[in-house]
Amino acid sequence: MAGDADVIVVGGGLAGLVAATEIADAGKRVIVVDQEGEQSLGGQAFWSFGGLFLVDSLEQRRLGIKDSYDLALQDWLGSAGFDRDEDLWPRRWAEAYVAFAAGEKREWLRAMGHRIFPVVGWAERGGYDAMGHGNSVPRFHVTWGTGPGIVEPWPPDLPVPPQSRCADDHQRHRRRRQRVDPRAR
Repeated sequence: MAGDADVIVVGGGLAGLVAATEIADAGKRVIVVDQEGEQSLGGQAFWSFGGLFLVDSLEQRRLGIKDSYDLALQDWLGSAGFDRDEDLWPRRWAEAYVAFAAGEKREWLRAMGHRIFPVVGWAERGGYDAMGHGNSVPRFHVTWGTGPGIVEPWPPDLPVPPQSRCADDHQRHRRRRQRVDPRAR
């Protein structure tokens, strides 16, 4: 049946598209639902300048920018101020994301068809050390084509790259009404 899926991803923004890609690449059938039409595929990423957070990238090294996972994490933690018990999971997420940005993110994006402009800039400039707010080194990498270039690998009729053909996309879907079983409390 056309509506069958192993996973339903709610939202066709960049996070939803990445999730759908990973799920489809794992061999699962995925449906992406979004309240907007196909012209809004990618959500705010489409309208963005196309900046990506990468750590110790080839572009940084070519420009003589010395960066590392440890420095990037120190910058992140200096801005986030994780100092409460409830900050455990946000901190773990930050550690994992900085590791991804310092590791496989660039090659994953490249395999998707993204190309990065060979200049690295500042998105949030810090106080020139890793103890304050923001970045202590430039980490803002711009995709060729800016925001539309980020979204380009996902065609409007199939929100995953062409090699992953087990996804459907349902645009302009909204939840109209929710039935709640009062016994489910």
